[in-house]
Amino acid sequence: MTKQEAEQEIDRLVREIRRCDQLYYVEAAPDISDYEYDMLMKRLEALEKEFPELASPSSPTRRIGDKLDGKAEVVRHQTPMLSIANVYDEGSLREFVDSAQKEFDRPLAWVCELKIDGVAAALIYENREFVRALTRGDGIMGEDFTANARTIHDIPLRLPDDAPDYLEVRGEVYMTNANLSRLNEEGRAQALASGREFKPYANARNLTAGTIKQRDPQVCADRRLRFFAHSTGTDPSAVAATHAEFMTKLRSFGFPTAPLFKRLPNFEEAYAYVQEMQTRLHELDFEVDGIVLKVDDFAARDELGATSKYPKWLVACKFEKYEAQTRVRDVVVQVGKSGVVTPVAELEPVEIAGTTVSRATLHNADEIARLDVRVGDVVVVEKAGKIIPHVVRVETYYRDSKNPPTPFEFPKTCPSCGSELRRDPDGVFIRCPDPECPAQFRERLAFFASREAMDIDGIGAAIIERLTSPVGADLLSPGRVLVKRFADLYRLTKADLLLLEGFKDKSAQNLIDAIQGSKTAGPARLLAALSVHGIGVQTAKAIIAKFRSFDALEKIESPDEFAIIDGVGDALAQNLFDFFHSEDGRRVVAELQEQGVETTAPALEEDEQSASRPLEGKTICVTGTLEGYDRVGIKETIERFGGKASSSVSKKTTWLLAGAEPGDKKVEKARELGIPFLTEAEFNALIAGDAKEPAEPGETTETSETPADDTPPSAPPGFLF
Repeated sequence: MTKQEAEQEIDRLVREIRRCDQLYYVEAAPDISDYEYDMLMKRLEALEKEFPELASPSSPTRRIGDKLDGKAEVVRHQTPMLSIANVYDEGSLREFVDSAQKEFDRPLAWVCELKIDGVAAALIYENREFVRALTRGDGIMGEDFTANARTIHDIPLRLPDDAPDYLEVRGEVYMTNANLSRLNEEGRAQALASGREFKPYANARNLTAGTIKQRDPQVCADRRLRFFAHSTGTDPSAVAATHAEFMTKLRSFGFPTAPLFKRLPNFEEAYAYVQEMQTRLHELDFEVDGIVLKVDDFAARDELGATSKYPKWLVACKFEKYEAQTRVRDVVVQVGKSGVVTPVAELEPVEIAGTTVSRATLHNADEIARLDVRVGDVVVVEKAGKIIPHVVRVETYYRDSKNPPTPFEFPKTCPSCGSELRRDPDGVFIRCPDPECPAQFRERLAFFASREAMDIDGIGAAIIERLTSPVGADLLSPGRVLVKRFADLYRLTKADLLLLEGFKDKSAQNLIDAIQGSKTAGPARLLAALSVHGIGVQTAKAIIAKFRSFDALEKIESPDEFAIIDGVGDALAQNLFDFFHSEDGRRVVAELQEQGVETTAPALEEDEQSASRPLEGKTICVTGTLEGYDRVGIKETIERFGGKASSSVSKKTTWLLAGAEPGDKKVEKARELGIPFLTEAEFNALIAGDAKEPAEPGETTETSETPADDTPPSAPPGFLF
């Protein structure tokens, strides 16, 4: 091969390898096998060895250099790497957003990003070649870890021709949980072979921080660090006008960006997405310690500026992480009210964040496969922000290499009715398709009777099990099931209940009274109770406020008529339309109407409707225990009379309704902001129209239920939504 031919072949191989790297590390959609990729690399290495003068410093083969001598060089950042302001609750987040928004007469668009729990880094490119990597350090000076950064395959060594001549890309170096498990497993095997004591690496973040300081780049390469890009230290407007556009550009340059990134047109939609993101953390194979909100428009960022420590255009919604190690006793599957079959890990009880955890959802079959959870495994269970616990990773190094536990096999049939399970054609969920499945109905019945729905006091899991199981079964008779449909609840008699274990005359009558009393719960609660997919309590209220009755809902001629309601998208509109036009849906409604369950909202005269909303435009935060209301009841009462119930105190709060033993944090915040206090008696008088508003916002009124203790609150436990 001539030198010219070698040069052409090397160029072709480099371009092909970079294309494959883009697909693998950025797009997560490789189109060749690992073996084929390795063959490309071997071919390139051979040619560069034969023609060393043709090897470029940015060649894919040049990721590992020589060992380093001495301490890392400390280098000044061209632009300081400022910290991010943190918030831990909704009120503080809204204050931050209000402060930013007041500078503009248009709604600010926001982007939501995961806050990766890794090591902050700045990557510098000159003439599109990677030349330096710096840690954040103190924000002014950072340590050079270029040699180790070159071993991270997510970091491109050369940028495409459309990239700027000079670019500083900032992001986070991190390690996946799967890789941490691999390293611990390999470390245990090596320790056993040499007779040494094995000490596992405790967490991915600390191991990442230690790895980038290694003097031998080969060690860093073996530990397989990763990188996500999230910003720049140079002028981003030279590349794009908005952050969302800039992130798209970074991906085209070959940089991976964190999943779940999204641009939202206003804060309310961004906040809703932040809440959704928290429920999806289990999908991630890396550690996250918060969610970042950034103003999308670069021109708006320039107007907002920064303090000496923090930019004024971004904030981190932080939550503390609590985790513990325990063992999987069993993996069981549960059938939900929509037929989704969910695997659940039964755990040896362990205390996390002050509560005993003995179960953790494994979400779906794909999640079990990704984690490779098996019965008998030692696992790390986490509660981030004190939300539902989930399994972070399996500590595979605890497995017996000679007799490992058997992989979990997802069932093919429903454990309740025996129907063949089906995977959603466009998703990860596996469902039981039988609408008459007993397990599905039990879950729907439990929700139907819950506080959020028909609020039937006394119906819990044990009672539901008895109501939906055969009564009087013997060798000659299969027995009778008392409740097979929602309407059957209202057909129950005291005599029926006395057939069930645990019921006496008084308890049976109490339950009958509670069931009959729920007939007047109203059509909004009933609509929410029917488990129409995606329709929650608030959406049901909005639908009934618009259409007023179930009869009107059955007469809707197109899903588009539902979609005009705020909060009802095309998918929910179709679900509603399908339910009220299906044979089963119409039968369910007709049966409930026959039993006298209210399906029409009472009509209000215009002047009566106006008079019945004395809390219109008011935001009320509740703290402490109230005598006449539970948590759901006070929220509904505030909303029924036109107000908004808030979970935290902020500048937008009109009053703090304080009951017995109020929360110190909310009380202190209200005093700090000058928010008036309400007693329960004052609140009742206000909604009855018997009292004037207690005070204008900004003035405080002492009440007998306001505590005198001014001790500062303890540190917030986590970002709770």
